[in-house]
Amino acid sequence: MQGQIIKISSDLHFVKCNNETYPCKCRGIFRKEHIIPLVGDYVLFSKEKKLIEEVLPRKNEFQRPKVSNIDQAFVITSLVNPDFSLNLLDKLIVLMEIHKVRPIIIITKEDLVSRDKLKEIWNILDYYKSLGYEVISNTDIDSIRKMIGNKTSVFTGQTGAGKSTLLNKLNKDWNLETGEVSLALGRGKHTTRTVELFDFLDGKVMDTPGFSALDFKENSSDEIRNAFREFSNFPCPFKDCTHTKESECLVKKAVLTKNILESRYENYLSFIGEENKR
Repeated sequence: MQGQIIKISSDLHFVKCNNETYPCKCRGIFRKEHIIPLVGDYVLFSKEKKLIEEVLPRKNEFQRPKVSNIDQAFVITSLVNPDFSLNLLDKLIVLMEIHKVRPIIIITKEDLVSRDKLKEIWNILDYYKSLGYEVISNTDIDSIRKMIGNKTSVFTGQTGAGKSTLLNKLNKDWNLETGEVSLALGRGKHTTRTVELFDFLDGKVMDTPGFSALDFKENSSDEIRNAFREFSNFPCPFKDCTHTKESECLVKKAVLTKNILESRYENYLSFIGEENKR
């Protein structure tokens, strides 16, 4: 039978199939072949033996947290308390781009900033929209609901940015405590330590402790460069241009002419460790 791992606890892997959940163990050969099942994996398993026999190919996988087969990420972005951070926003977007996950930017706490500041921020966010990213206010609940349909999603962002407030609006039955809390009712505050996959509206949502691998130590400069969508609009005359030192680099020229947002370019340099080599 085919199912999906929705939770892992010690050596038990909870596999969901046809609305039933089966606690399964793995074939002994998995350890020898260094196969490590993840929450989100689609697997072939024996219902009678309660045994996972094969992990099917993944769309993507993350190591921190250990999850797989995510379609989209709602990046919860606060404008204040915590302050608006383009560096963190770009880190999360690049992380998702590298893993072929669709990032959706959700803006929170618009009512807590001045009109002028709000206009300034939305001018910046219009640039992200021009790149093809969805940028939505957390008050637009209907649009967010429609985006969830038939997808496996994660909600991520700054601590205190408003994840739980948004989830409460999406599903009033949860009545989650505000703050960094998990989707599993009753766990309380700051207690998400494991990963679990839940049915969510018409789709699924991955409840995780958050994405902690934000230093890109495991990613190449090419992967990071290719995760900046706008760079492809300015094809350089140099093969595999790094957009750092080459004097005729069209990306660098686009930054100077303000066709590329300067903060995006600065964040790119920071991510690849080249900020002092321009």
